[in-house]
Amino acid sequence: MVGIGSSAGGLEALEKLFSNMPKDTGMGFVLIQHLDPSHESTMADLISRYTDMEVLVIQDGMPVKPDKLYVIPPNKEVGIKNGILHLYKPLEPHGFRMPINLFFQALGNDQGKNSIGIILSGFGSDGTKGLSSIKGAGGMVMAQDPASAQSDSMPSSAIATDLVDHIAPPEKIPECLISYIKHLKKMPPITVIEQDEETLDSIRKILVLVKNSTGHDFSLYKKSTINRRIGRRMAILRIDNISDYLKHIQKNPHEANVLFKEFLINVTSFFRDPQSYKSFKKNITSQLLEKKANGDTLRIWIPGCATGEEAYSIAILIQEYMEKTEKTFNIQLFGTDINKDAIETARIGTYPPTISSEVTPEWLKKFFSKKEDNYKVNRDIREMAVFALHDLLKDPPFINLDIISCRNVLIYLNKDAQKKVLSSFNYGLKPDGILFLGPSESIGPFIDSFKNLDSKWKIYKNISKPRSNKELTTYPYSELHYGNRDIEIMEKNGKSGPEMTQIVEKIIIENYAPSLVITDKQGTINFIYGRVGKYLEPAQGSASLNILDMAREGIKFELSSAIDNAVSKGEEIEYTNLEVKTNGNFQPINLKVKPINKPESMKGLLMVIFEDIGSPEDVGKSENLPKTVPKKNERIIKLESELKVTKKRLQTTIGQLETSNEELKSANEELQSMNEELQSTNEELETSKEELQSLNEELLTVNSELQTKIGEMTEINDDMNNLLNSTEIATIFVDKDIKIKRFTKEATKIINLIPHDIGRPLTDIVSNLEYTKLIEDSQDVVKRVIYKEKEVRTKDGKWYLARIVPYKTHENIIAGAVLTFVDIDQQKKARILTQHSLDYVESILETVREPLIVLDNEARIISANKSFYNKFKVTEKNTQGKLLYSLGNNQWDILELKELLEKVIFKDQTFENFMVEHEFPRIGYKKMLLNARKIYQKGVEKEMTLLAIEDVTKIK
Repeated sequence: MVGIGSSAGGLEALEKLFSNMPKDTGMGFVLIQHLDPSHESTMADLISRYTDMEVLVIQDGMPVKPDKLYVIPPNKEVGIKNGILHLYKPLEPHGFRMPINLFFQALGNDQGKNSIGIILSGFGSDGTKGLSSIKGAGGMVMAQDPASAQSDSMPSSAIATDLVDHIAPPEKIPECLISYIKHLKKMPPITVIEQDEETLDSIRKILVLVKNSTGHDFSLYKKSTINRRIGRRMAILRIDNISDYLKHIQKNPHEANVLFKEFLINVTSFFRDPQSYKSFKKNITSQLLEKKANGDTLRIWIPGCATGEEAYSIAILIQEYMEKTEKTFNIQLFGTDINKDAIETARIGTYPPTISSEVTPEWLKKFFSKKEDNYKVNRDIREMAVFALHDLLKDPPFINLDIISCRNVLIYLNKDAQKKVLSSFNYGLKPDGILFLGPSESIGPFIDSFKNLDSKWKIYKNISKPRSNKELTTYPYSELHYGNRDIEIMEKNGKSGPEMTQIVEKIIIENYAPSLVITDKQGTINFIYGRVGKYLEPAQGSASLNILDMAREGIKFELSSAIDNAVSKGEEIEYTNLEVKTNGNFQPINLKVKPINKPESMKGLLMVIFEDIGSPEDVGKSENLPKTVPKKNERIIKLESELKVTKKRLQTTIGQLETSNEELKSANEELQSMNEELQSTNEELETSKEELQSLNEELLTVNSELQTKIGEMTEINDDMNNLLNSTEIATIFVDKDIKIKRFTKEATKIINLIPHDIGRPLTDIVSNLEYTKLIEDSQDVVKRVIYKEKEVRTKDGKWYLARIVPYKTHENIIAGAVLTFVDIDQQKKARILTQHSLDYVESILETVREPLIVLDNEARIISANKSFYNKFKVTEKNTQGKLLYSLGNNQWDILELKELLEKVIFKDQTFENFMVEHEFPRIGYKKMLLNARKIYQKGVEKEMTLLAIEDVTKIK
């Protein structure tokens, strides 16, 4: 099932795409196009011209079938469940809707690996967020090559995520689609991998190549996940054999990084599963936050944080609680992941406008600020969180934690890895700490270590704790477990020595290395190793992770000096025999600050090392001091006095500096207030900009439709002009006010029209017709909606049949009239000539004394002369149109007469002097002579019979 998202410029791309798409691919297509909600769309009609597939406008409850294209209607959003499309009324205001994202997310959830997403031309970033749902479900995503797009913003935004499998111009997309489907059907990766030992070996080698390239071991991930992801890459690259794919990675080292990202694909969002966050907030409030005192430290760890949405979601919940209760906690929130790019995104804290569908408008306004077209997490929330690279399966866990939120990470790991990770969580959490898992995850064998707080949303409380981290299962570093046997590839490659060295180094660091802190040049803490509580403590007031603010008494000035010197000189600075005040005692320590130059990713950071050199009881003791200390001499007393004065002066100076600092803070607050006002104004402008941009997209779409319609109308107009001209019928179109709208060339022969007369009243134009009521009849037709027809003559004597009919629109509204003038000059003159002939014949017949009648081919009386009416005592009304046999009250010999007339009428014979021997007392005939002849009226091409009746009684 293929979801297609497009906006401005999409019509051209869709034309190229479907013009090259076969009609029998077996795929169902759903088009989500940005449309004007108040404008009736003709998108389905337009696209139907470029494809032989059936194109349907989506209706609620419509199932998606193969080889059909379904198009979104205006002012609707589309979802899909079990292959059935559902229409929804948009919740977001016009200008903020993301219908492509919504459908792509639903498509990925519903169709899984059978889902395909395509992003075509358009403004903004709609569809970018939804692609991650399709990719996370195992589907495939494509984007139009930005160089071929009228508006490249949407495809460029999608490509920037590194999730897009194919980038191609629209006319090439069908080829990629069909090829992908064919290769996907050819290769069932799970079945093949489980049965084929050679394939198993190739998979193991592929995982080694990924580990060598990225440093991360995926051998403990679920086989089904690994197999599916590798199978997808093979289908995308059109590679049929797993060994060929191994060769491809060896020849193209970059593919290992691509596969690494393929393994890491997961779906994340702000407040994912909103009901789960409601339960989470309720439980941490009752179980944890209410028991914390003002100023306490709250430590939170989000492993597998991806791009940071989950971390910031929890930070927002904590901030909301602190504001409502007026408590202030020292927040230490750690977000970790193995994806470097994701961590960088999390640190920046900038997200696309699609998060408006995930975050409530209130929180969006309160905790985010608009930056161009995106949303940026506000500084107070961003400073709560520290993001770092961390491998759950390799690196030691964070400790003394109040909350661990690890959602939808365990589902990708096998049982052994899940057990090790849960053991780490159990060790890292404090007693009564909260563990928050994904809805499809569980604590497995650790049922005795955690108490279930919410079984539906998998929220647990830690109720037991291992005695030390030695109880934690060590993680394999060099071994790769896959299939039914372990392999020792590293040993085969001669790398067992260095690997063993790394393991030993790791053990030494974990057990003997001093406590240290990694900071930047400003002193902001990025990473903490070991227990540093003896040297650092949270500062009063707003939560801060600055090491200078947290330094305990006795090392604050030395630490500040060491950091400044280490930064300026670029070398290690050391202070020895410092005494730091800890719980009323003084601990002697050595303090070192060392710049970090390697690796490149950590260059510019500082390592602050705290090294204990004795216990607090050893303060003041020294083996070099004499057993008895002599009395202080006067010189020493004087120096101590001067030192006290100097300290007082220093304190005064410090006070003055603090006062100046407060004034600067006050001025800064005023500037911040002004900045907030400017930001508010900027937000309003950004909102207006978004609405205008959305309207512009819709107008461009409508414009594309209209351009296509104009082309069609031009073609139809040409057809109509050629049709009207080919009929050689004079035609004039007028509006309600009888103003000329259009006319044909033939009309200029009747009325003196020129092209510039369009729009002028017909009354202003000189006419050649002897038709004084033309305007009056036209107005009558428009007003009364009737039809008028009349034969009219021009001044030069030419005859026309004038017809005036109402002009109706497609909405059945009378918008004027159509006047046609059909040339009937020849027919009219022929009829006149025929009528003259008939009149001439009738005048002759009227002078004949014998009765004469004219019959048609059914023996019906067409006409008779006066003598007939006088003799037979009948009227014209009761005669014409009647059968001759029924006339005269059976005075005729019917059988004999029928036989007579049949010879003339039906056998084309003529008889003369046929004697009828009957008495007709009523008319005075005793004997009657009938004479019948076949006649032919030329003017109307009509066959008739002329019957003459003569009284021959006296003659007889």
